[in-house]
Amino acid sequence: MSIRKWFYLFWTTLLIGAGGAVIAGLALQTVNGRIDFKSVADFWLYPLILFGYGVLVSVYAQLGFFAYLILNYMGIGVFPRKIWQYIQLVLAVLALLELIFLRTFVGGDRDVISDLVLGISILLTALIVTYFKVKSTNASAWIPTFFFMSAISIVEIIGVLRIGVDSATVFIVVPLVACNAFQILMLHRVLKPAAG
Repeated sequence: MSIRKWFYLFWTTLLIGAGGAVIAGLALQTVNGRIDFKSVADFWLYPLILFGYGVLVSVYAQLGFFAYLILNYMGIGVFPRKIWQYIQLVLAVLALLELIFLRTFVGGDRDVISDLVLGISILLTALIVTYFKVKSTNASAWIPTFFFMSAISIVEIIGVLRIGVDSATVFIVVPLVACNAFQILMLHRVLKPAAG
């Protein structure tokens, strides 16, 4: 990957994260009925803060993406390719089960519905992104893409899950998952050698 291609991926992912945060933040405020701008400055300042927050989330998502690429590279080097795929699949399923069920059983007073909705949302998003990735590349991308979109995304949102506030979870999950989906779907295009 050249610097120019990495630069393109970096800046486009920043914009995806910023846009996702603005959309999620404004949608949350609209749903909660709390949009109350006192002045024109507030009208411009709030989306600007959301934009900056989305940029930070996108950088965090990019760190997770590159950490996954290193993990995948090491996994292929340590395990035979078929076994590494099974390991990724098992870890993805365990991460989803932990998100949906284990936190509720261990946490005690956790809200079962919010964990279930979050887990199913991540599962459906992972399946949709995986479908498009396989359609644009080949069937061997199925397990790595599903693992990245489910297990790695869940690991990335652990911090906000500990807060236990649903609006905070939505506020970070939307831009982060959008960034992850964009990065994994763009990877093969960025790595494709230039036509010469």
